[in-house]
Amino acid sequence: MFRKVRVDEAIGRALAHDINEVDLEKNIKSVAFKKNHIIKPEDIEKLKLLGKENVFILDGEELEENIHEDDAALLLAPHIAGDNIYFDKIPSEGKINFYSKIDGLLKIEKDIVSKINRLKIPSLPTKHNNIPVKKDEIVAAFRIIPLYCEKSIIDNALSILFKGAISVKPYIIKKAGIIVTGNEVYYGRKEDAFTEKLINKLKQFNVEVIKNTILPDELNTISNTIAEYVKEIDILFITGGTSVDPDDYTKKAIKEAGVGIVQEGNPIQPGNNFSIGYIDNKPVCAVPAAALFYKATALDIFLPRLLAGEFVTEEEIAEYSIGGLCHFCKVCVYPVCPFGKGV
Repeated sequence: MFRKVRVDEAIGRALAHDINEVDLEKNIKSVAFKKNHIIKPEDIEKLKLLGKENVFILDGEELEENIHEDDAALLLAPHIAGDNIYFDKIPSEGKINFYSKIDGLLKIEKDIVSKINRLKIPSLPTKHNNIPVKKDEIVAAFRIIPLYCEKSIIDNALSILFKGAISVKPYIIKKAGIIVTGNEVYYGRKEDAFTEKLINKLKQFNVEVIKNTILPDELNTISNTIAEYVKEIDILFITGGTSVDPDDYTKKAIKEAGVGIVQEGNPIQPGNNFSIGYIDNKPVCAVPAAALFYKATALDIFLPRLLAGEFVTEEEIAEYSIGGLCHFCKVCVYPVCPFGKGV
């Protein structure tokens, strides 16, 4: 299939694999010579500069029971890609990258990805499950680690990939409502800082706030407004009176309006008092004051899932406790951090 020869004796022969080049001064890592490149006399100096005293050349036909890294990637890529995923048509250094076709929620079939990687020869790293991704963002990559592997390994991988391993769900929620409660805001003693911040956050997901208001601490007023708002919007956010104080009305009003709360609070910090409920299959979110102070809270972790139309369960909420404690970095780089990635 291929054999090792000295560079000086390889002129006129075809390379059996890509040869890579790393140039720290130019800050590049690229393919200097592709597989099947016919070595020319003028290539010898560069090959030696790349540290190649010997190269592997194709020696007759490739054996049927073995498969090259490029061919392995090309065979498996269509089976790895699920909904709203596209991938490189030509491997680079034996690797194919996968990209999102849309802005949406990244979904990873964790069992499938783990089984592929337990074969040891294939390498399929991905970004985290349930994170928001942008159109054309790289979300995964595939290659086999050696230059060649037995065809049986690729056949085994194909049998595991009975459905796509990665996909992106579109955001289906487009219209939002915001209710701010509290006498201090309603009577002008304190400025409402929540509405503008949430409007800007939702704009990143192309969600428009079509209704918003400020209400006093009156149980019936809040519950009646909730019932009216959910007739016109796809998702509702309510803030003020969401903590554990006995005189906080918001959660009581949410229940009175007929919203079924999945769980009061959650194990994520900051944002312990963020609660999710549903009415007529529409999410209603009680948002605590932490969302005003911190860049990333429980709201930011659950929001992409809610906008993609997913129902969050009690079991899933509990799983977010692993990785659910913010690192409180001096410079916040969320979502490129482990916060809220779950188990």
